[in-house]
Amino acid sequence: QVQLVESGGGLVQAGGSLRLSCAASGRTFSSYGMGWFRQAAGKAREFVAAITWSGGGKNYADSVKGRFTISGDNAKNTVYLQMNSLKPEDTAVYLCAARSGGNVNLQSAYPYWGPGTQVSVSS
Repeated sequence: QVQLVESGGGLVQAGGSLRLSCAASGRTFSSYGMGWFRQAAGKAREFVAAITWSGGGKNYADSVKGRFTISGDNAKNTVYLQMNSLKPEDTAVYLCAARSGGNVNLQSAYPYWGPGTQVSVSS
């Protein structure tokens, strides 16, 4: 089994920054890449960002482009999300996931998920 654990969430004022981390452990798993999703209270889970190990391609949701940066280390199965210029609407539980293939912005492409970390942005 593959386990993913996120860290780095917290409470921050609007305009502030946070850096989320996610590390995978467990049985050997060669992923195509990793991604971040978020789910606000009462809303559907949505794609935030993804990184593809081969070629280093990065994808972002329009709502976070220019503010969030995804990075990672394939050898360590670790991914980070640097979040700058945070807004109250960024408040959500942020989940990392490991991708086995398919479209980077689809939840179905990610068989392994972490439990999530809460990010709260006050106005």
